[in-house]
Amino acid sequence: MNGQAQALVVLAAGGTGGHVFPAQALAAELVERGYRLALITDQRGDALGGSLSAVATYRIRATGVAGKRLAALLFSGPNLAVGTVQARQLLKRLKPAVVVGFGGYASVPTMLAATFSGLRTAIHEQNALLGRANRLLAPKVDRVATSFLVSAGLPADARDKVTHTGMPVRPAIAAMRERAYPDLDGAGPIELLVLGGSQGAQVFSQVIPEAVGLLADDLRRRLRVTQQCRPEDLEDARRRYRALGMEADLAAFFDDVPERLARAHLLISRAGASTVAEITAVGRPAILVPYPFAVDDHQTANAHAMDEVGAGWLMPHEAFTPETLAARINALFDLPATLEKTAASARAAGRAEAAACLADMVAALVPNGASEAPRRAA
Repeated sequence: MNGQAQALVVLAAGGTGGHVFPAQALAAELVERGYRLALITDQRGDALGGSLSAVATYRIRATGVAGKRLAALLFSGPNLAVGTVQARQLLKRLKPAVVVGFGGYASVPTMLAATFSGLRTAIHEQNALLGRANRLLAPKVDRVATSFLVSAGLPADARDKVTHTGMPVRPAIAAMRERAYPDLDGAGPIELLVLGGSQGAQVFSQVIPEAVGLLADDLRRRLRVTQQCRPEDLEDARRRYRALGMEADLAAFFDDVPERLARAHLLISRAGASTVAEITAVGRPAILVPYPFAVDDHQTANAHAMDEVGAGWLMPHEAFTPETLAARINALFDLPATLEKTAASARAAGRAEAAACLADMVAALVPNGASEAPRRAA
């Protein structure tokens, strides 16, 4: 291998799946290309799996960054200050060619240390609204990768650094991209897939069965419901569907989501970054109900972005009632051409090659020769 292919890339990630999934996808792509990897995370990094489980992992202290300026963070946040010192010492020893952060407070100490040390840096933003950590870091890093074509909250002095890479998805999801939207003939079954997530399943388990009960009789008879529920909501949801004479397929976890997604005619889901990426990678129409307590209401920004390009329909949490939902479902299945058009728009919004695009951006930052010195002074 040449020196560039043997370069070390450090990933800074941790916390929720939205931050970890793109890091896993990039890790897999970079390993395939022959790069060496290391991961710097916080104490929650014990749960990291997938392609990251085989990566040399280092843990440092981290803390939240909500509403704080850099100076205030360093002086009032001892965990961040200690974590930044720890990260700087690690980076000095590891001598990476590039350091890549994935948002969330677990990435902040490492990315600050990398910028202080004059290393090449990049961040990836998963949502249509930059998270607080990435808003802090964007002016300081070399490149900003975005999942959405337009990302709100981007500082003015970082706009010329942006590359739209998309949000990487699991290989099993990407493999479904060529599956055509299933036919909606006049008599066949209609597949409704509900992906609630841990923060959305309770209200979904209450509202959706009631909405199904309000559907036109001929539509309800054709409907096949697959719904993710919290474990504590499963029996109540089953009771609600049985009262309608339906045996819905309910579970707290489905290990074959890619296949279920491919055969769905319509989804109802929250609007987290990973979910939206999977919907657009496969290309399926979705009613998106943003989780109202998400930080900075970023799920509403994601759903707005989908709505604006005709890839789905935003339904605010406060409007998510059985009556409103039933009216929307009835209307959509009365217009199958609309569902097919929305599926095509969703697919057009997806970036199945997102992991490769992100890896290309990182590779472009690698200096000529893995051992080249940092270009900025500390």
